[in-house]
Amino acid sequence: MTPGDAVSWSGPSPMDYEKPEALNPQIFPQNGHQSPQPDGETTLHGYEDPTPPEDKREFRGESLWRVLDERHINMIAFSGTIGNGLFLGSGRSLSSAGPGGAVVCYILMGTVISSVISCLGEMTALMPVNAPVMEFPRRFVSRGVGFAVGWVYWFAYAVLAGEQLVAVSNAIKFKYEDGITSLNWEVGQKVDNAVWISVFLILVILFNMFPVRVFGELEYIFGCFKLMFIILLIMMMFFLSIVQPRGDAYYHEPLGTRYWNNPYSFFNPVYNAKDENQHIKHTIEGSLGTLLGVWTTFTSVMFSYIGMDIVAATAAESRALSDVESMKMAARKINLRIITLYSLAMLTASFVVPMDHPFINGHSTSVGARSVFIIAVVEAGMPKVAHFFNAVFVFSAFTCGINSMYIATRVLHTLALRGQTGPEFITRRLRQCRSGVPVRAVLVTGAIMMVAYMGRDGSVGARLDELANNCTVSCLVVYASICATYLYFFRTLEDAKIYGNTSESQAASYDRNNPLYPYKSHGQWLKACYGLIACIILILFNGVGAFIEPFSIRKFVAAYISLPVFLLLILCYNIRKHGFRFGDWWTDKSGDLSQTVQASSYTRKGRLEFPDNGITRDNWATFVHWVWVWMK
Repeated sequence: MTPGDAVSWSGPSPMDYEKPEALNPQIFPQNGHQSPQPDGETTLHGYEDPTPPEDKREFRGESLWRVLDERHINMIAFSGTIGNGLFLGSGRSLSSAGPGGAVVCYILMGTVISSVISCLGEMTALMPVNAPVMEFPRRFVSRGVGFAVGWVYWFAYAVLAGEQLVAVSNAIKFKYEDGITSLNWEVGQKVDNAVWISVFLILVILFNMFPVRVFGELEYIFGCFKLMFIILLIMMMFFLSIVQPRGDAYYHEPLGTRYWNNPYSFFNPVYNAKDENQHIKHTIEGSLGTLLGVWTTFTSVMFSYIGMDIVAATAAESRALSDVESMKMAARKINLRIITLYSLAMLTASFVVPMDHPFINGHSTSVGARSVFIIAVVEAGMPKVAHFFNAVFVFSAFTCGINSMYIATRVLHTLALRGQTGPEFITRRLRQCRSGVPVRAVLVTGAIMMVAYMGRDGSVGARLDELANNCTVSCLVVYASICATYLYFFRTLEDAKIYGNTSESQAASYDRNNPLYPYKSHGQWLKACYGLIACIILILFNGVGAFIEPFSIRKFVAAYISLPVFLLLILCYNIRKHGFRFGDWWTDKSGDLSQTVQASSYTRKGRLEFPDNGITRDNWATFVHWVWVWMK
């Protein structure tokens, strides 16, 4: 193998008892390889597209179809992230932490999730395997951890999809009554939540039955619409804060930074402990109140970022999987887009809505009415825009439910390919695909999504918050596992360079300083440590609000049930496979570094390098192309 070889595969290790389809993507290479050229040109020797020809795809079988392009992957991840976490949950962040505190929370949690995605992106770019979130812990930590991560990951996204249905049913029951403006969606008010949950559950299942190529195109359209909408949202919030208000607005002077100045403050110095009916039972002021307000906001903000890991979860259906630049650019784009847009949206919204507004402090007349963006346009004298915003929020939650179910079904299908879904008669059926879609996995996940019916009653948004909290903690467990896996992976790379019995060219593929190494983020092992520690702290202390008087059993269970389930899964797996031979529990990892890839050119995508000095036509063309690479 030369440094330019696109793929090096030595096959699964002898310890791999699972089906190979679950471990290694079904690539259809031809004889040959890619050779990097010093001038940036790539000489192709047959390895062009890992996708099998159209006539060789199985209509019925156990394989997913590898048909998604880089643009589909980018927008599936983007569309799956942008949802009610920002649109409906940002008001909760503003009221708990204050304007400055909320923005700080979005930035800090953005650095945590960015560290996790960078860890996952680097491992997936070097070894493009199916289901990387589950496969890498299995390889580098232990098989028990990989098994537990897979099931927690599936359950988290299945419940998240159900939570999105609850959000849809709540958003449809839109009602805004503040004594001045009256807005009401009568159809939503008259129909029971269970009906709306049922209707949208069926629609989500039907969307996930579409062939993945059609699904990818729809998600690309959905993602582009969401991207344009959130940019419009940011611009509108900014202009509402600086322009002269309309005659029918609730205020008569430009707001500017009024809600950041006295009598308001950067942080909210008061923390209110509330019962399930949002009645204040206990108030904590001063530094402790500020700390509690910011800390409880961390969990709700982290929920907004869930979905960014989808960039790697689509690997099994990505035709661009063999292109190492695709994974690198996808990981960097999703980090840059989501964190920047979220922070700007929270910042601009904090200029036009005060942190003590009653609607974001538990006194709203509907879930939609507690959105800072709807409050902003209503008080700016544009109530008709509020109807449009709420319609987009319904659409956004619905599409997030589609994406969450998509990820859950692919995770369950991979677990079935590994033989980790119970009796053979169940596993055999979960493996089955039709037109590349795991139909049985879709139906089983749809059954789990009926947990949404638990959220049809209760006070406004209470059940929604509990489901969101549970999903967040489950994903934090997965994210902590990814960071820990990266540290094991990093040590394995170092050991392979020093002790590995490989050729010089093979050893070069393990060298992170090699210019052809697919994706290197500087100081990544430090980022992994930071992400691991942050996720563990958030897991252990995310339920602090449940202990503040009055103690809430529901909040406590929602905050902590995922951790013992994760540990129990590891325990049960190891007892079943190794019995009580504790020494074998952590020694069954393979440390497999097979199927590594390298970049095919010394000129890397996304890097701006001008061919000439000064302002020339070629330099302008290079700059425009660079902008397009980051925008598409």
